[in-house]
Amino acid sequence: MTAPLLSVQGLVKHFPLKKDALGRGGGLVRAVDGVNFQVFAGETLGVVGESGCGKSTTARLLMHLIEPTAGEVIFDGAKVGSRDLPLKEYRRQVQMVFQDSYASLNPRLTIEDSIAFGPQVHGVPASEAVARARSLLARVGLEPGRFGGRYPHELSGGQRQRINIARALALQPRIVILDEAVSALDKSVEAQVLNLLLDLKDEFGLTYVFISHDLHVVRYISDRVMVMYLGEVAEVGASETLFEQPRHPYTRALLSSMPSMDPDHRTLVAPLAGDPPNPIDPPAGCRFHPRCPRAEAVCGQRAPSRQALAQPGVTEGVACLMHEPGSGHSSAGLPQAMPPAQALREAA
Repeated sequence: MTAPLLSVQGLVKHFPLKKDALGRGGGLVRAVDGVNFQVFAGETLGVVGESGCGKSTTARLLMHLIEPTAGEVIFDGAKVGSRDLPLKEYRRQVQMVFQDSYASLNPRLTIEDSIAFGPQVHGVPASEAVARARSLLARVGLEPGRFGGRYPHELSGGQRQRINIARALALQPRIVILDEAVSALDKSVEAQVLNLLLDLKDEFGLTYVFISHDLHVVRYISDRVMVMYLGEVAEVGASETLFEQPRHPYTRALLSSMPSMDPDHRTLVAPLAGDPPNPIDPPAGCRFHPRCPRAEAVCGQRAPSRQALAQPGVTEGVACLMHEPGSGHSSAGLPQAMPPAQALREAA
């Protein structure tokens, strides 16, 4: 690994809540609370976690669609939004594909115009932008003569998502953020779009941040995986290593929820008990400790260190006191080999 292409340091997003007429309520929703990670050129970083863990908010913070409460995003050595890297130039190099393929397209623009619009905003002549749009339409498997003049409502969900991918590539970006980009598609169409994404990555030298709740899809497409829980990073590691030997108890529980294709080894017991804590008032210490089967008293008093994940060049890490020497946990400093995911499902 070389220097990271994208580096996120101490990223925080708190949403303030309004008080009612009697002055009750208020507080903050801690959607993203001190996230550190890095994305390296040419890789696919998968992001997984329960609903509400902060995956999509993190994606919007990376694109600066919402302003962070604290923290910074470094792209290719320059701080995003600074004089060295204005937002317009950053967004030319980092594009996003959203989950809702219909809502993210302008219903009043034809498909060809939707794809050509971005390049024209960034100074590309209209004729060149249209030619680029037609070329990308063909590249994503849609014949330009048939589909270029149509409107979004005339296309299927899979076709619209191909249009969104083509539109993201029209600016010739270096990073594409895919926020649940295939979750609304039928499985057969999903497989086609996933293979298309892999082909485009090789052809255009792209880097992906792939957010999904489907662990099988994440394992298929990702080089590294980041696991989030309640607005924080729980674990980061190489895809196969993380799926076969998870280190964080939450990662272990998350992977054990993957359905097995073997009818003799069905998951009969829920891997976790209880609901995720309230992000308005998260628990002290480790946020996972109220649901963690390995929790001890120290877990409710002290939060795991996450500084290692913020160091340049770091490709893996785990935020758990069991893996932090001198933390006070009885297992700290001892080997913490977790059984493979398949063994976890069989045990359940």
